[in-house]
Amino acid sequence: MTRISALVALVATLVVLLGSLVYIYLGRSSGDPFAGCREGVVAGGAAAIGGPFDLVRHDGQRVTEADVITGPTLVYFGYTYCPDVCPIDTVRNADAVALLDERGIEATPVMITIDPLRDTPEVMADYTSWMHPRMVGLTGTEAEISEAAKAYKVYYAKNGEGEDYLMDHLTYTYFMAPEHGFLDFFQRDATAEDIAERVACFDAKL
Repeated sequence: MTRISALVALVATLVVLLGSLVYIYLGRSSGDPFAGCREGVVAGGAAAIGGPFDLVRHDGQRVTEADVITGPTLVYFGYTYCPDVCPIDTVRNADAVALLDERGIEATPVMITIDPLRDTPEVMADYTSWMHPRMVGLTGTEAEISEAAKAYKVYYAKNGEGEDYLMDHLTYTYFMAPEHGFLDFFQRDATAEDIAERVACFDAKL
């Protein structure tokens, strides 16, 4: 990661974390029905995260957020060429979904690529089928991916040249639900058990 990229990533992370105390206070004092379930919070509140997108699913079909977020949904921005962080996070998210299945809660893991030049629908199909049978892979044009990332406040940047470049990016997983939109986010240190427990808490109140 370049020095500038690292600085941008650090600033973006600090913005998220510095908003935590304010949002926790506001949520608990405003009668938020989900306040007891929240741990990850963002500056600006829930309305600051998420929004419309128009992307291509791993089966080649063009879809919107309404087609994808039809129930409890874990949204992650990553890329298939990622050598370490992305596979660890997406496997963890898949494990969390499996734990939720055991509780009778059907959640959907989603990965939106930040590397659309390499991550074609066919590549995303191979990747998601290996991770979880219900995992949805989304790609699109560079402009479409950029718009989706901006909606979710996701930083990413190309690092390197040639075919073997890497992508610097934030690694949050966003918990979304229809009609409610963004509900919470999970950092990299959250375990599959942590995620399943918190999603189940929200699900009981949906």
